[in-house]
Amino acid sequence: MSHPPRRNTTGGSGENHRVNRHACHGARRHAPDMPADAPASPVSRRWTVGLHLLLTFVTGLVDAVSFLALGQVFVANMTGNITFLGLSLHPDAQVQPLTPLGALGGFVVGAFVAGQAAARLDRHPNRWLPTAFGVEGAVIGTVAVLTAVDVLAIGDQALPTVIVLATALGTQNGTVHHLGVHNLTTTVLTLSLAGFVTDSFSRRHPPWPHRRLGSIAAMLAGAAVGALLLTVSASLVLAVAAACTLVVAACFAFELGSEAARTRKSA
Repeated sequence: MSHPPRRNTTGGSGENHRVNRHACHGARRHAPDMPADAPASPVSRRWTVGLHLLLTFVTGLVDAVSFLALGQVFVANMTGNITFLGLSLHPDAQVQPLTPLGALGGFVVGAFVAGQAAARLDRHPNRWLPTAFGVEGAVIGTVAVLTAVDVLAIGDQALPTVIVLATALGTQNGTVHHLGVHNLTTTVLTLSLAGFVTDSFSRRHPPWPHRRLGSIAAMLAGAAVGALLLTVSASLVLAVAAACTLVVAACFAFELGSEAARTRKSA
């Protein structure tokens, strides 16, 4: 008794089979790390996580300067500034609304610039991410130099410094938001802490809890290092933050840990 020929269940030719496998691989790369419509990182998953944690460290460094040396304001964590605006309505609060307003305005401008850059370049992440973080690092580095030579003020009359730094960190946050890596915002830790504690005592076991812990540790380390270095110079703290950001930009540019980088290395 003859059997009918076996049907090709892959959808046709071997070429289609390879395409389907490639599509499935791409889907796995996006989920559950990031939304399905998020652009792919040009570096490997481990490098992506590590670079986001380094950016979180940068956030701690810069906010240490802004809070301790620029008039008790944040240039990265906007939740605090919005709270300060509300508190400024109390006559005895000793909170000036102008500085947090300046930080919010600069942050919005930076986030807008990041959004425009992402809309034009996110199909080429090895160009988009180095450009965005390179600009951020260059701006922070310029502020470090200008504060060292007293062109930009530290302490009183520091509103221009606040605005420029907030613009740089708005660019970082807008870019990170568009990249959309799960549990790695580089700034907001309230949900990271709540999620880690809540899920630890529930039946849910979400993937990558180390990302939440890593983010908390990186922010704490950045703020602590910034506070210690601030006893030497605010410009030194900003120079370290700029260097870290430029390292992130370079790593994205060279696509570290990716298949493309391994191919170049073996060539």
